[in-house]
Amino acid sequence: MWMSWLGTQLPAHDQEVTSRNKRPPESKRRSCGVTKGPAPASGRPPGFVSRRPTMPADLSGTWTLLSSDNFEGYMLALGIDFATRKIAKLLKPQKVIEQNGDSFSIHTNSSLRNYFVKFKVGEEFDEDNRGLDNRKCKSLVIWDNDRLTCVQKGEKKNRGWTHWIKGDKLHLEMFCEGQVCKQTFQRA
Repeated sequence: MWMSWLGTQLPAHDQEVTSRNKRPPESKRRSCGVTKGPAPASGRPPGFVSRRPTMPADLSGTWTLLSSDNFEGYMLALGIDFATRKIAKLLKPQKVIEQNGDSFSIHTNSSLRNYFVKFKVGEEFDEDNRGLDNRKCKSLVIWDNDRLTCVQKGEKKNRGWTHWIKGDKLHLEMFCEGQVCKQTFQRA
């Protein structure tokens, strides 16, 4: 039977197989990296799926908060005082994201406090979280497929955030010391 893979004709009695064992026609077969003819322009075999998209997601725009889950638990993990937590839960912040390739600036604006961060993906930077929890940390932002993920090293353990777009919504997960806050934004 293996001879049929080489393109050799088998006797008729060997070609009778059940539909379960029947090999799909050439046009329906998946490539195992070996192709006939010239390689695709990308130099990758057909069906190759990259872990990182060729063009990362474009997060640019003005985004308004729709929903927030476990924001108080996240703020408690950051050590934010009671009164500030209660006020912050009532706010509907707006994010303005400017993206130019792998360079970003993110403005988070609310009636209580504003926050601004500027960074380049893949380059560690000093982040001053003045206006949030007033701590300084080392931050590194990377692309994880189509998600923009930041790991912040400092006084608090396991701290960072992830932004991504699904459909027409911007999603943000912020995490710190086991607490995860999930927020959803829509274009303003």
